[in-house]
This record gives sequence, C-alpha cells and structure tokens, in this order.
Amino acid sequence: MAAPTNMHTTARRTAPDLAAGGRAGSTDPRDAADAAVLIRGVAKRYERHVAVDGLSLTVPRGTVYGLLGPNGAGKTTTIRMILNIIAPDEGEIAVLGRPVATSDVTDRVGYLPEERGLYKKMQVRQVLRFLAELKGVPARVADGRIDAWLERLGLVSEAKDWGNAKVDELSRGMQQKVQFIGALVHEPELVILDEPFSGLDPINAQALKDTVVELRGSGRTVIFSTHLMENAERMCDAVCIISNGIKVLDGAVADVKAEYGNQRVAVVLDGRAGTGEPAVLADPSVVRTSSGHGRLREIELAPGADPQTLLRRLVGEGASVERFELVRPSLHEIFLDKVGAAGIERGMSGHG
Repeated sequence: MAAPTNMHTTARRTAPDLAAGGRAGSTDPRDAADAAVLIRGVAKRYERHVAVDGLSLTVPRGTVYGLLGPNGAGKTTTIRMILNIIAPDEGEIAVLGRPVATSDVTDRVGYLPEERGLYKKMQVRQVLRFLAELKGVPARVADGRIDAWLERLGLVSEAKDWGNAKVDELSRGMQQKVQFIGALVHEPELVILDEPFSGLDPINAQALKDTVVELRGSGRTVIFSTHLMENAERMCDAVCIISNGIKVLDGAVADVKAEYGNQRVAVVLDGRAGTGEPAVLADPSVVRTSSGHGRLREIELAPGADPQTLLRRLVGEGASVERFELVRPSLHEIFLDKVGAAGIERGMSGHG
C-alpha cells in the first residue's frame, strides 16, 4: 500500500482439527488452511431465539467479502463468533487456518465495530498507540504507522494536525477514521468492518473504500457488513446473505448476478401494428411480467423459460426486434428477492 509500509501477508498454514463432531466433520483440513474464515454448521441460540442456525460459509483469503442481511438476521452474532467474543453452541469456526479459540488468532484480526467507541478525552495519537500496544506493537513502530495513516486519511495537513487533538474535538467522520486506523495499525491479515461507511460524507467514504481495495491488493482479507447494497455490489468479490439466522445465498458476486441474469430481458421493438407481439408477451409459459413504455419493454421470463425462445416467438410473430439483451439485476434486487423484503426503500436493506 502507498502509505503504511511493511504490511506483511504471511499467514500460518496449520489447519485446525475440524474432524470432531457434527457437520464440521466432513471438512477437508486443506479448506481451512486456504480460507481466511471457515464456518461449518454453526448455531447460536439465546433462550427461545435462534440467532444463527446451521451457518456454513467459506471466506477465501485475499478477497473482500460482504455479509448482508436485514435487521436481526444474525450478521453481528456471526461476526462476534468469528472474533471469539462469543462461542457457538454448535459447529466449528477456523480463522486464518486455526481454530478461532486459539490464543493468538485475534491478534491477527482487525475489527471496526458498528458501535463506535474511543476514549474521548485522550489525544488521538495516544489512543491509537494504546490500541496498537494491545495487539503487541511496540510504541516506536506504532508511532510510525500512526503518522502514516493520519496523513493518508487527511487527518494531518499544513493547517492542522488532528493527531494532537483530543478525540472529542473531532467530527463524527474524523472519529470514525481514527477508529478505522485503530483497526489497521497492527497490520492484521483479516479485517472485519461492521457498517464502516455509516456517517461518512462521500469524500471520506471513498477514502475508506480505496483503502479496502488496497488491502485486498496487498493480500489481506476484508469482511464487511453493510445495509448499502450499492457498496457491496461495487466492492465485494463475494457475498453471503442471511435472513433469520439462515444463509439464503452465498457466492461470488459475478456468479450470483449471472444466475439471476438470464431471467430478465430488455427488448426494443419497432412498434408496428398488426404483429403478434401482444400475444407473445401475454403468454404465461414464456413471460412472467412485462413492463415499460413506448418501444422499450422489460420482461421477466417465466420460470424455466429460455430467452432464445422468447426471441424466436417474437420474430416468428412478425415483430421487428431492434434490441434484445439480458439484464443483470442489481444486488439490491436479488437481496429483496431472497429475503422477501418487499417495500424496503432502495439502498436501505437493513443491518443487524
């Protein structure tokens, strides 16, 4: 990365023993070694509430992975189990190739919680040095990294060095950047960010996004939870959507969109009268819904229908097709389809 240096990417390759018990028993130890996070058959219950139910997922190393879901879906519970803050009732979790309960694993993880918390009466540099030392970074090494990050994220300029200010003198956005630095100052191999862009203006949000991309470029793994589907779609290599504690979708963003992309078609017709176009668009065996205005129609195909069948039917009925292309749905639309969250405002798909 351009600012903080010496960002090592070497990870231990010792695989955890996942051979004992339950659904984790079928896991190949090599899978655990190759994954940043490996979760198999994990469940967590609180009295009568099941927060996470039989969750299994694999986060490949060196990727940006989105954990998505509506309020109360189980995302935060899953993150806390990955961090060994709470223990699962069932199943196994390996982090960076080792069982999550291994004593030094969390020292290789950086965490930005959704609930922000800094010592408001402390100087910014003192807070960051303290957080670094908690992870075993010597003060002299920490100070160099802190200076680099403060400059990189615009907290040091000719006009003002905010590193010498007390935390409560900073704006909310500045405080968030300080806490972001605190999650990265020990140069973790795995970074977990819970709603990292909340409260940031577009410029500061872009600075954090650029940093996430560079972390991935340096071989780091980033997991972030968000309710903003646009951010997930633009930044993530893969996503997992969970609802009511159950995984409903998991995979590479490109694969997920491709799976849904063959069911919607944009068609531009010349609009001539006397063709059989209306009959084709009204055929429920081919078309589930059809909408649009003028010459442009957006068509959702019936389950199992083939786009080429639709094209042949239109041409066969005499329609002049000027444009015919598959439309890839947005991740937001896929999210709503999978969780059944009709009526949620665009871009506000919930978190929790």
